[in-house]
Amino acid sequence: MRAKPVHIGLISDTHGLLRPQALAALGGSDLIIHAGDVGKPEVLAALRKLAPVVAVRGNVDTSPWADALPETAVAEAGSVLLYVLHDVQALDLDPATAGFQVVVSGHSHQPGKFERDGVLYINPGSAGPRRFQLPVSVARLNLERTPFEVAFVELAV
Repeated sequence: MRAKPVHIGLISDTHGLLRPQALAALGGSDLIIHAGDVGKPEVLAALRKLAPVVAVRGNVDTSPWADALPETAVAEAGSVLLYVLHDVQALDLDPATAGFQVVVSGHSHQPGKFERDGVLYINPGSAGPRRFQLPVSVARLNLERTPFEVAFVELAV
């Protein structure tokens, strides 16, 4: 891993299903963030073979193994602070005031990004079982440039 992680892989809502396409899309990441609803500990073990992982607990992570996962986490990538939680609607702080440049969440299964008050909010979508007509996706965050670059990768399933 580089001294300063700049390529961040973002994944959420695997619900116990980690597809080979997701692993391929996250390859080359300096750090991987899982925004909850992991489903099985094996998902995190497989991701850790690619890069260090920061993961939070989602609403389906109710088994005893998931008790070790925090509800929120802070990831540092050089001078960039990322706040991680499962459901952005549960955000109980002002990220800009708290010094965060990026908020990563999941839960909705809907990939997307927006900026508010200088903070980039990213939902990589769901990488697990397809839900409704929503895409199966992960995201890649590149911190080498300003503004930060986000690429959504729709997985062929």
